[in-house]
Amino acid sequence: MPGITAFPPFPDNVPTHPLLVIDYELIKAYDKDEIAQLWKAATELGFWYLENHGVDEEVHKMFDVGAETMDLPFQEKMEFEQGDNGFSFGYKASGATVTDENGSPDSVEFINIAKDDAFAWPAVARRTYPSTVNARMDDAVVSFIKKSVEVNDTLLEVFNELLGLPEGTLASKHKLNELSGSEARVIKSPPRPGGMDEAKAALMAHTDFGSLSFLHNRLGGLQVMVPGTDKWQYVKPIAGHAICNIGDALTIFSGGLLKSNLHRVVPPPGEQAYHTRWSVVYFTRPGNSVQLRALGEQSPVIGRAVENAPTHLRAIFETGQTSLEWFTRRMKNMRTNNHKGADVWRAQRGTEHHPLVV
Repeated sequence: MPGITAFPPFPDNVPTHPLLVIDYELIKAYDKDEIAQLWKAATELGFWYLENHGVDEEVHKMFDVGAETMDLPFQEKMEFEQGDNGFSFGYKASGATVTDENGSPDSVEFINIAKDDAFAWPAVARRTYPSTVNARMDDAVVSFIKKSVEVNDTLLEVFNELLGLPEGTLASKHKLNELSGSEARVIKSPPRPGGMDEAKAALMAHTDFGSLSFLHNRLGGLQVMVPGTDKWQYVKPIAGHAICNIGDALTIFSGGLLKSNLHRVVPPPGEQAYHTRWSVVYFTRPGNSVQLRALGEQSPVIGRAVENAPTHLRAIFETGQTSLEWFTRRMKNMRTNNHKGADVWRAQRGTEHHPLVV
C-alpha cells in the first residue's frame, strides 16, 4: 500500500454506525443463517462488511498501481482524462466534479479502469490507460477485477433467489460479454486536518450508480445516513474486511427492497485526517443496453414491493432509461465544466431518500 502502513487508530469519540459482518465463505457454502444476515443488511441499510473474500493480495497491488499512477506528471495523467460527456474510464483530476448544488469542487483524484478492458487485455475495448496501469495489468489489475467480479456475481446470484426471480435473471443483466460501466477505481484523497468541514469534502452525498460496490480502505471518511434520520455516521474501516453496498440498479430491479443508501466521503476523523486517504473499489454495473425497471412481472415479491414503494421511487422504476443512459446522466451532470446551477446538480441524482441533502 502507498506510504506508511501504520496509521493512527480510528478515534472512539465520533459517531459510527455498526455494519453487519458477512462471511463470504459461508455465503458461497449457502449457509442459511449467513444469507439471512446478508438479506437483513441489504434490505435495511444497504451496507455491510464482507470478510474472507480472498482479494486482499490483489487490493494491495491495486494500491500500488494507484500510487504509481498518481505520481506521474500532471500533464501525462491529463492525457487520459475522462472528459465531460459522461464517460467514466480514465483519469479524474481533483476539482473535475462538483460536490453540491453550489458547485463546490471535489478534492480527490482517481483512475478508473474498465472491466471490459481488463477482460480484453492486451486488446483495447474502451480506451487506453497511463503506462503505470499498463505495466501492472497482468499482475494486478486484471486479477483484482476478475476476483471482484466473482465476488459480486456470487452475491447477485444469492439476491436473485431471495428476490424470487427466475434463475439467472440478475446474471443476464450483468453479462461479461456486454459493454458496461463496471470498473475498478483507485482514489487518492489529500490530507485534510482540522475536523469536519463541508468545504473540504471529498465526495458528498450520493447513491452509487450501479448494482454492487466492493470497497477497500484503511482510513475513515466514509459516512452513511441511516434511513429515517438526517444524521451522518462514520463507517469504521476494519482490516481484512471489504465494505459492500447496494447501488441504484439493484434498488430499481428489486422494487426498492434492496437499499441504495445515501453516503458520502469526508475528511477522516481525528489524527487520521493528517494522512493521505487511499481507497480501492470495484463497481458492478448492468450491461449498457439493460433497461432499468422494477422486475415485478417476474417476481411476486418484487411486485408487492413496487406497490408499497414511496412515490418518488415508483416514478424511478419506470423511467425507461437504459443502464448506459442512467450512468451517463449521472456522470455528465457531476462534471464541473457542465455545472450550471442547482438544476443540473439535481438532474444527476439517483434513488436518494433525501434528494436535496448535501
